[in-house]
Amino acid sequence: MIVSPENIQQQLLSILPLVQKPARYTGGELNQIVKDWQNTPVHFCLVFPDIYDIGMSNLGMAILYDIINQRKDALAERAFAPWSDMESKLREKGLPLYSLETKHPLAEFDIIGFSLPYESLFTNVLNLLDLAKLEIWAEKRTEGHPLIIAGGHATFNPEPMAPFVDAFVIGEGEEVIHEIIDVYKSWRRASTSRSVLLRHLAGIEGVYVPSLYTDHYHPDGTFSHLEKKEASAPSTISKRLVAHLPPAPYRLIVPYIETVHERIPIEIMRGCTRGCRFCHAGMVTRPIRERSVAEIIETIQKAVQATGYNEVGLLSLSSSDYTHISELIQEIQHNFSSNHLSIALPSLRIETFSVQLMHELGATRRGGFTLAPEAATERMRNIINKPISTQSLLQTAQAVFENGWSLLKLYFMIGHPQETLEDVQAIADLSKEVLSIGKRMIGNRAQLHISVSTFIPKPHTPFQWVACDSLINIEQKIKLLQSQLRGKNLKLTWNPPEASFLEAWLSRGDRRLAQVIYRAWEKGAKFDAWNDHRNIDAWFQAFMDCELNPGFYTHRPRSIDEAFPWDHINIGVRKQFLIQDYQMSIKQQTRADCRQSCYACGILPKYNTLRREKGITWKCPPLKVRALA
Repeated sequence: MIVSPENIQQQLLSILPLVQKPARYTGGELNQIVKDWQNTPVHFCLVFPDIYDIGMSNLGMAILYDIINQRKDALAERAFAPWSDMESKLREKGLPLYSLETKHPLAEFDIIGFSLPYESLFTNVLNLLDLAKLEIWAEKRTEGHPLIIAGGHATFNPEPMAPFVDAFVIGEGEEVIHEIIDVYKSWRRASTSRSVLLRHLAGIEGVYVPSLYTDHYHPDGTFSHLEKKEASAPSTISKRLVAHLPPAPYRLIVPYIETVHERIPIEIMRGCTRGCRFCHAGMVTRPIRERSVAEIIETIQKAVQATGYNEVGLLSLSSSDYTHISELIQEIQHNFSSNHLSIALPSLRIETFSVQLMHELGATRRGGFTLAPEAATERMRNIINKPISTQSLLQTAQAVFENGWSLLKLYFMIGHPQETLEDVQAIADLSKEVLSIGKRMIGNRAQLHISVSTFIPKPHTPFQWVACDSLINIEQKIKLLQSQLRGKNLKLTWNPPEASFLEAWLSRGDRRLAQVIYRAWEKGAKFDAWNDHRNIDAWFQAFMDCELNPGFYTHRPRSIDEAFPWDHINIGVRKQFLIQDYQMSIKQQTRADCRQSCYACGILPKYNTLRREKGITWKCPPLKVRALA
């Protein structure tokens, strides 16, 4: 039985006073968009499968919300994962998950789109489908059910979630979302079967429909291949690219409560050419595309007026690599000097130029300055293709303290391929040396925060052939750092190893993992991204119940000729290029920024063809001149 929006609204009056942060569940924020439900043909619900506080800071969701609502024939509303207290109340009252804008149950929407930026959201997707009173398994859905689609970085290996999702969007969604809506409208007018809709969706570039394929395995359990059930299904799914970045959304929704990022997010550049071998985002978002300075300034002006925010985040994978960064800073200072506008450059290279950028922006010293050397020895940085000299790192650290920052944050990874305990000891030694520089510059005000994560060999990267480090080794390395990095001016944080292994299982898994995900959810797994909610025992029991070995997915090196469950997903970067780069890592050989020299990774021919189709000439942006006027 479908509950009416009016009934949900009435029931909320008694529920909301009993839960934490009720504004997570009310809607009604500044700049939300509410359309006429009855007179809008297509109803689309965008779902972020984590709490409102996190999901409202997701730029991809904001982009799609803006794009869909610009159409006269479609509306987009939002839903998020309720926290445990609210979930209990919904289940107790028999209320389904609903949209914030109009309180319609998700089951009444035509299309539900899940955003999956990271794998630890997978069990939340199942939980939200269950809360919405929808079928969890795609094969059980009929013409009367909403179409369930998913996109985001965690879907570049869609196989673990394939049995739950009707269609995946691989790559960038700004244009393909229109094609999906158009196909859906045509299908509904024709009143044909759900299978016809799925076949038509599979004809859209960048859309993967897993029900059109069967998975096969070798006797040793390794993945063999996907077999097409229908001849019309594509053999490979090429990621969707936009030829140029569409206008950035500026009329952003302003929450009533504090969220992870309370600022105007503007993507100044998409893609990265640095080629860090561990970085999934750096591989799958190629090639580089930049917004013009004029467009960025105009967007900031509109967004400040529309939202009242006093902070802007200039976002990219490497913001200081934006070609016109010096000009952009000068224009920001010229246009907003009287607005007390705070500008954040969240992703900076390790170089004194980055410190100069932040100094010129007048960035607040309160939050500290963040650098990500990832490894502490030049040998390890060569292996991962982050060739920064230790001297450059120390010079940058000195510049940070000299320019007024008292807190410096350093991000490292442990568990790299070929890493030794000596390399981990070097993290402690380098951190102490950085802190000593800070004390020499500003005395005991100098603070150092060291954050350590565990390396995960992600799909579509040069390290997809290597194994995760063992639990014993990881624990030994963490203990070494704990013993070395102590004191009132030092703070050490680290990711629990089990969280990293969970991410590795799900990111490197095949379609058999779907049964594990479902079984773990049945045993109570949800909010796996939260350390205090992660139920790792449920996961181990789920693997046992499904007669699968988790170590098969994490601690087993792959041979160069092994087929991967994600090989049918074409990110535009050739597998042969990744093999070559992996072999270079073993020899500690590096590649320079590929804007200096093209290494024929494979992305440019596809992209240049796309640009020619749009009538746009293009070449890869050159590196900027390292100077601030």
